[in-house]
Amino acid sequence: MQVMRSLDPEAVEAFLLVAELQSFTRVAGVMNTTQAAISLRLRRLEDLLGHRLVERTPRRVRLTAAGERFLEPARAYVAAGRRALDVFEQEPTRLAIGVTHHLIGADLPRILRVVSECETSVTLHLRTAGTRTLLDLYDAGELDAIVVLRHDDIRRDGEPLFQESFGWYCSEDFDLPSNLPVPLVLQPEPCNLRAMALRALETADIPWREAFVGTGATAVGAAAEAGIGIALLAQSAAPAGVRQVRGRALPELPKLDVVMISTVTGDSANAVLRRITGAFRSS
Repeated sequence: MQVMRSLDPEAVEAFLLVAELQSFTRVAGVMNTTQAAISLRLRRLEDLLGHRLVERTPRRVRLTAAGERFLEPARAYVAAGRRALDVFEQEPTRLAIGVTHHLIGADLPRILRVVSECETSVTLHLRTAGTRTLLDLYDAGELDAIVVLRHDDIRRDGEPLFQESFGWYCSEDFDLPSNLPVPLVLQPEPCNLRAMALRALETADIPWREAFVGTGATAVGAAAEAGIGIALLAQSAAPAGVRQVRGRALPELPKLDVVMISTVTGDSANAVLRRITGAFRSS
């Protein structure tokens, strides 16, 4: 009797994440392990299948022809495993997460795909807003977990995830005159990043003016991309159509801690939460 070979679900999941993220570093962050462990899982999977699935060079990671062939069956395999595990589950767990809109950028679809490919027993409710709003909703019990920027020492609870860098951004063809006030695109008060921008410019004795005021980081980023003015944005969430300001010395900006505050319990919900925070960490 021939012994049937069996796939390692975690190895297949690592393969799918590598295909999506194209980075062993990012996959290790999402799976809360090391690059060496990811490499080992993939090597064992390749040995089992008898084909090389991933081509890895110092500059890029991509699937081989065999990897492309294995992609859809791998997705079906992981989905079937999830359905088998969910047979005796109760109603899907509701997980309400808030994420500061300053960290929401073009990577959001990738982050949500990472979550959707690993868990079906949790219904995700995602809320984006400013840090103050999210803290109030969390304290009121309306959110189970939040990922926010730590702007001061008033509130020290939470798990540090990473440090976010910030920059001054404008459109590709924007020309910043050297003898005029800096035209800023900002959010209305109260906004911590607005305060950061004005504090930095005033400390450096650089004149400024409001060129655009819009609610939400998406509106501010769009205004900068449209060439209306200069925006202070998180580097990880800056739109693809903007560049960092060159040609005029603007002040350096401090990094801020990104923290997670959570009351989440339960294995499934915690697994989803860890996937989300891991994806943000690796973005």
